[in-house]
Amino acid sequence: MKKIGVVGAGMMGAEIALCFARSGYETMLNDISLEFAERGKQKIAGVMDKNIRKGRATEEDKQAALDRVHPTGALEDLADCDLIIEAVLEVWDVKKDVHQTLDKLCKGSTIIASNTSSMSISKLASCVGPDRKGQFIGTHFNSPASVMKLVEVIPGLLTEDETAEEVTELLEEIGKVPVRVKDVVGFGLNRIFHCMYGEACRLVEEGVCSVEDVDKICRYGLGHPMGIFALLDITGHDLNLEVDEILFEAYGDRFRPSPQLHRLVDSGRLGRKTGAGFYDYEEK
Repeated sequence: MKKIGVVGAGMMGAEIALCFARSGYETMLNDISLEFAERGKQKIAGVMDKNIRKGRATEEDKQAALDRVHPTGALEDLADCDLIIEAVLEVWDVKKDVHQTLDKLCKGSTIIASNTSSMSISKLASCVGPDRKGQFIGTHFNSPASVMKLVEVIPGLLTEDETAEEVTELLEEIGKVPVRVKDVVGFGLNRIFHCMYGEACRLVEEGVCSVEDVDKICRYGLGHPMGIFALLDITGHDLNLEVDEILFEAYGDRFRPSPQLHRLVDSGRLGRKTGAGFYDYEEK
């Protein structure tokens, strides 16, 4: 594989693009307009600036990565990519439109992957033609994608073994730890994570711990790199609620969305992207 495409230039899509670009791959970063795609490239620059301040990268590393990222507002520009990862909204109709369009535009050998955190890969594969179903797969990156090593590799019912092996080898090459997961709702990571998240919310709602203390338990007791509420503020509570509702529909009460999560979304406190979530953030 030589050329990678990422559809969706939000924080997740931008960081996925960075993972490939800093590993030497030419990477097309697409969104609904060139302006939005260029904003995604700006997000990449911001992530690299943080890495520079922490001594994890140099200005030369930053420039080399940015030179390999090519923003575009046209899906046609991804037609010759070897692998395309969809990282758009967790909304069925949006994903369906993207995959149907990519299937028609792309060369026959292109592998199409979805970064969905909860939807069935076999169902998403129904959006592409019969000749593409064997080359359709799930690649669920852990957030933040440029830092976390885990990527769930989820073959659908008709995904060819060769596709899964090729994607797994590529992910290992860029420094990720791929884990093969069965195509079930929520896969492995989100089923574990949202069980923890639900219990964390109950601890706060029952007055057992504060938000800050729950995060300290995660960091200093469980060895997590950041607290669960701090992480949820990064992923965005509109997305967290969407995933909770999908899991709740599939598995019942153990994934019932927290009233606290509903209140955050209703009040517009969606996390870092709105300046407030479980925590308040200064606008910059």
